[in-house]
Amino acid sequence: MQTKILVVDDEPAIRRALQVSLTPLGFHVEEASGADRALSLLRRQRYDAVLLDINMPGVGGIDACRALRRLSPRLPILMLTVRDCAEDKIEAFDAGADDYVTKPFHVGELIARIRAAVRRSQEDGVITIGDIELDIDRRLVRKSGIVVHLTPKEFDLLQCLMLHAGRPLAHKDLLTSVWGSEYGEESEYLRTFMRQLRKKLEDVPARPEYLLTDSHFGYRFKDAKTSDLRN
Repeated sequence: MQTKILVVDDEPAIRRALQVSLTPLGFHVEEASGADRALSLLRRQRYDAVLLDINMPGVGGIDACRALRRLSPRLPILMLTVRDCAEDKIEAFDAGADDYVTKPFHVGELIARIRAAVRRSQEDGVITIGDIELDIDRRLVRKSGIVVHLTPKEFDLLQCLMLHAGRPLAHKDLLTSVWGSEYGEESEYLRTFMRQLRKKLEDVPARPEYLLTDSHFGYRFKDAKTSDLRN
């Protein structure tokens, strides 16, 4: 599955350069020209990381970082800037940035930093959406505070869906992510596991609230706008 990146920069040329560099390497890149647009997008959908310019007119990168951090406490935010003094770095980290990348940068280094930040954000976390809570580190699932016993593969499938809540995930992507590349065409296998998850997690399995079907494409978990991701 693609890592979804939001690039926030007031310069179209920079946004375009990052789009051209990252897309062929498996990233899904969306753009915002300023903080207001970035906040609007983040309220409607989930991103795996944000690349944020520190020098922007209007709401600057530092204030934008604070606002993004308030809205999404565990979202990886990487500041991109030509400014390289210690004071600027300290201010960015104090505002909630996870990393600080100085322009010009090597694309390979940027990708490594993005992946590291995303990986850290997904470790040792608890995802809570509605009354369903998934503890990644302890591999526990609770509904309304009561532990729900899942098989290892059921847990892995639920984790994959909840980490990408609100985003439709194709049958093949789910199968290969959870079971491996040799299962990429086993759609009926996936449907069986989804039925089992619904029986265990949905109040009315025939009318699911959380584990939703996207016809002829795949599945998605309930929109993450109502979620809270924390340690």
